[in-house]
Amino acid sequence: MSAATRQGAQPYYFVPAPSRHPALTATALLCIIFGAAQWVNGAGWGKWLVLFGFVLFAAVLQRWFRDAIGESEGGKYSERIDLSFRWSMSWFIFSEVMFFGAFFGALYWARLSVLPSLASLENAILWPDFKAVWPSAAQGITGSPAGIVEPFTTMGPWPIPTLNTILLLTSGVTLTIAHHALISNQRARTIGFMWLTVVLGVAFLGFQAYEYIHAYSDLNLKLSSGIYGSTFFMLTGFHGFHVFIGMLMLLFITLRLMNGHFKPDHHFGFEGAAWYWHFVDVVWLGLYIVVYWL
Repeated sequence: MSAATRQGAQPYYFVPAPSRHPALTATALLCIIFGAAQWVNGAGWGKWLVLFGFVLFAAVLQRWFRDAIGESEGGKYSERIDLSFRWSMSWFIFSEVMFFGAFFGALYWARLSVLPSLASLENAILWPDFKAVWPSAAQGITGSPAGIVEPFTTMGPWPIPTLNTILLLTSGVTLTIAHHALISNQRARTIGFMWLTVVLGVAFLGFQAYEYIHAYSDLNLKLSSGIYGSTFFMLTGFHGFHVFIGMLMLLFITLRLMNGHFKPDHHFGFEGAAWYWHFVDVVWLGLYIVVYWL
């Protein structure tokens, strides 16, 4: 949320009153996870529990955000709170770096360690037809000599991944322009470039959805398509989810800007969302090179 301050009006360190929001959020997540587990195991009522969980989760977030925005705009957030927000967002982004690092590490390990090991002389008796090639596009030549992985076509960098790269890089530029406009107190210019950034994020998600449909229907590329399919969808899928979250953050920040929130010298809500979006851009560049080109 915005760390807008009014010197002399805010407390030294604001401590919010006891709230039911964390308990309700935990309840909503429990309903989602438990309902999904029952749903995939054949229980028809599981999907309704999942739906209830998402509705409750959205309702709690709406009230929680409203309370935090009211505290911020009410002058209760001092420089101490601003600093704590910055450290919290920094550690959150660091945890996301470690999250994606695990999946990049899995891809690296599979390609540079597991494949050569499986193709060694020690495994030649078990899998005489195995060849350590990447990507695994046909039966028998990679980690599925028994033919349990259906043949598929790999996803290249043209045209959608390259177009999505252009979209994300452009969104980073428009977001930076909006930030500088806010610092210069050019609110109309800020709002205009923020809406452009949101539209670019939505366009990225639309193209990725089309890419997934193309992968499943035309390329037979699925999550079950060996280590290539699993790493491809885990990396690009989780990144797409982060783009969706970042787009929502930017959308809400834009709506707050239209309501007159944030000031040129105090706008960490804007900055935190911008940090997150730039992180998403950097992760995509790694994905674009490692997943689509190498």
